[in-house]
Amino acid sequence: MAETLIRWIDGGAPAGISGGTTWGMPFARGTVSGSGSLAVQDADGKPVTSQAWPLATWPDGSLKWAGIALGATDAPSGSYHVTFDGGAAPSGASQPASSTARVTVTEGAGALTVDTGTLQMEINRSGSTLFSSLSRDGREVARDARLVSLLQDGVPEGAGTARRDAFTGEVTHVAVEQDGPVRAVVRLEGRHRPDAPGGGREWLPFVVRFYFYANARSVRMVHSFIWDGDAERDFLAGLGVRFTVPLEADLHDRHVRIAGAHGGFLTEAVRGLTGLRRDPGGAVREAQIAGRPTPPPETWNPEVSERLHLIPTWGDYTLAQLTADGFELRKRTAPGHGWVGISGGTRSAGFCALSDTRGGLGVGIRDFWQSHPGQLDIRGAAASEATLTAWLYSPEAQPMDLRFYHDGLGQDTFEEQLEGLEVTYEDYEPGFGTPTGIARTSELTLFAYNSTPPTESLAADAAAAATPALLQATPEYLHSAGVFGDWDPVDRSTPARARLEDRLDFLFDFYAGQVEQRRWYGFWNYGDVMHTYDFDRHVWRYDVGGYAWDNSELSPDLWLWYSYLRSGRADIFRFAEAMTRHTGEVDVYHLGPWKGLGSRHNVQHWGCSAKQLRISTPAYRRFYYYLTADERTGDLLAELVDSDQNFLGLDPVRKVRPDAATYRPDRGALGVGLGTDWGSLAATWLTDWERTGNPRSRDRLLGTMADIGALKYGFLTGEALYSLDTGRFDTRREQISVSHLSAVFGLVEICSELVDLVDDPDFERAWLQYCRLFLATPEEQIEAVGQPLPGIYLTQAHSRLTAYAAARLGDPELAGRTWESFAEGGEHLNHDSAFTLRKIRAPHVLLPVDEAPTVSTNDTAQFGLAVIQNLALVGKHLR
Repeated sequence: MAETLIRWIDGGAPAGISGGTTWGMPFARGTVSGSGSLAVQDADGKPVTSQAWPLATWPDGSLKWAGIALGATDAPSGSYHVTFDGGAAPSGASQPASSTARVTVTEGAGALTVDTGTLQMEINRSGSTLFSSLSRDGREVARDARLVSLLQDGVPEGAGTARRDAFTGEVTHVAVEQDGPVRAVVRLEGRHRPDAPGGGREWLPFVVRFYFYANARSVRMVHSFIWDGDAERDFLAGLGVRFTVPLEADLHDRHVRIAGAHGGFLTEAVRGLTGLRRDPGGAVREAQIAGRPTPPPETWNPEVSERLHLIPTWGDYTLAQLTADGFELRKRTAPGHGWVGISGGTRSAGFCALSDTRGGLGVGIRDFWQSHPGQLDIRGAAASEATLTAWLYSPEAQPMDLRFYHDGLGQDTFEEQLEGLEVTYEDYEPGFGTPTGIARTSELTLFAYNSTPPTESLAADAAAAATPALLQATPEYLHSAGVFGDWDPVDRSTPARARLEDRLDFLFDFYAGQVEQRRWYGFWNYGDVMHTYDFDRHVWRYDVGGYAWDNSELSPDLWLWYSYLRSGRADIFRFAEAMTRHTGEVDVYHLGPWKGLGSRHNVQHWGCSAKQLRISTPAYRRFYYYLTADERTGDLLAELVDSDQNFLGLDPVRKVRPDAATYRPDRGALGVGLGTDWGSLAATWLTDWERTGNPRSRDRLLGTMADIGALKYGFLTGEALYSLDTGRFDTRREQISVSHLSAVFGLVEICSELVDLVDDPDFERAWLQYCRLFLATPEEQIEAVGQPLPGIYLTQAHSRLTAYAAARLGDPELAGRTWESFAEGGEHLNHDSAFTLRKIRAPHVLLPVDEAPTVSTNDTAQFGLAVIQNLALVGKHLR
């Protein structure tokens, strides 16, 4: 019986898990036949009810990755152990779920009901509500949840006005993706429809998932939408989720709780009994502040109880977080009356609750201030039904203006566009800088209360919604499972290793600090980083063409995920998680002619005309999917399964193709690069094959691997002609064409995995040839292929090719050359001065900031990956 330690990435156990938890973990090839043989124990060795399911399998059919879920508990263990014996067992829960620890889904013709044992949600199969009822222990605490949005028809200049139309999400499809016994998932799809009859078209297709766990008193909600408007005339002015909250108690027993900053809360009642000229009594005041039922009014001071009708009732509250640095709180008695300012602060936790002594609803928005502008509204709290709206995009902010940022500057031909590339590094093309088809995902947590909780409990709920607790396997175990290629856990056993580890830590800490100092936050921006720095202005080049948002250029996603795998650091995980959410959603098209393609780096995330697989590649997303079992990321992976079709509609090298005069793409002969293009396709096919067993993906992966091995010059050929119908390359091409970008968008990592995964000697030979020759001397290159290789740049980044060849061939000379190339090619990143900060304070600098001597995300990401992989492959040769 084998077992592995599972730990909370933030350290000790959280105070409680109100909604359950899920994580993903791998298993070495051939060790586990299926998820049914997995079991979970707590730190004391006691069995814990769990549910496990396969996420991926090895080629031999054994389990490679599994998702594992635990139910809600008020006393989670400090750690857990997953045990497995390799034998087959029935699918479902690892241990039978008892009657008190089970989530059930009851399906009917028009609706379904999910019951966690603590809360119940009824979901209609179609219509304008996400759920019709949410109850706690049988008492309804919320109803008629719905998506709401506002569409504005322009952005007026000066004194002009614009029209706003209201829309409501219309659910058209509901599916149960998991039905317990520990975890249930319900997926809803739909589009927003105008509220006014004849009010226009439907738009904003959405997917909402609700996550339920046994014993849970909260529900996780994941909302994704695709922006499918026309940027020239459609301006999204508000997007939110609205809930109806029934209230029965007296007005002075209705409680409003809104999270501010630093764990603090606004704690008020709809009719306040504190601070009055006459005192109702200490017991009355204490009960109201605590959220308990106040004593009967006949026991109060009659000077108050007989004048209750003269105390204003505050029915409406708003918290607006329009920037990352400030929120405002205000309230009013009712519509038609003025707002009264309450207070303000820096960064709200994005949580509010409305309840009475019989129960109510709490809502928390994850990354609330980071994804500004956000807003929380309570309306009608003095009535029998109030509404609580969690705005993912605040209607008080400027509407989304997603128009392209310049007029084209006369770049109407490829020649003019290439000239523009030379000065601003922007790859412009008319009509390509469109946001139509990008997406955005938000996470919320819904809490069903059976009374007004103590403020301390609410603060814990707000913190859990903002930063959900997560279980993970240790770096040592993840490494032992043999997943994700060449890396090993952090090792500071020698001074040389410790020096490189310190530099890796410095670079991550620097970027984490830059996110904060440069305010890389916002609805469409959070998760990304900038490409290159401007030392004259002491800013990142946020307004210079291709030097602004990075959009995964040269694989910072990979650098972050490998950094997490080897360290287990929670801060690195969450940085990588935010980047994965952003780059997989905003930087990629999810509908339209470029569906499945991503946009190259630009001032706007969608601005560049280079729409390519190297940005959308699953190589960047699969880490998060496998480590968390996140269904939304699974959607994004599935979207890419047929991405080879994109080469028929858009040639990624159309502006610089050397054979442009004769090349005519057709289904039987599409030019596909063997670097960034095939590397992305290989990642797509490998991930789909492992996840689903899809024979199309398997055959195209294995077939093109065989074809690359059959090419005379293998990977050095640069590009081969690909048939969409057969999924194979034409192996007759004899040319040598090498690019410095081919191996820096995931090809290295994918090929390493493929060589270990698939027995194909010719493919392995071709990959080793590429790795051995890329940084070889011109004489060695001529001896091997008859000519020196062109296009050799990014020496430090490509030192890991030499490292791979050295490790695979057992060649100590190549291993030594690895570290020589790493040192020679790193420019400033091999000097101690590159790993120091200086504080910039000057009149021409907006705010004091930290600056590093050499700042380029390209250099940083590739330095990080080279260190990580070189240490894993030839670390023993480091001096």
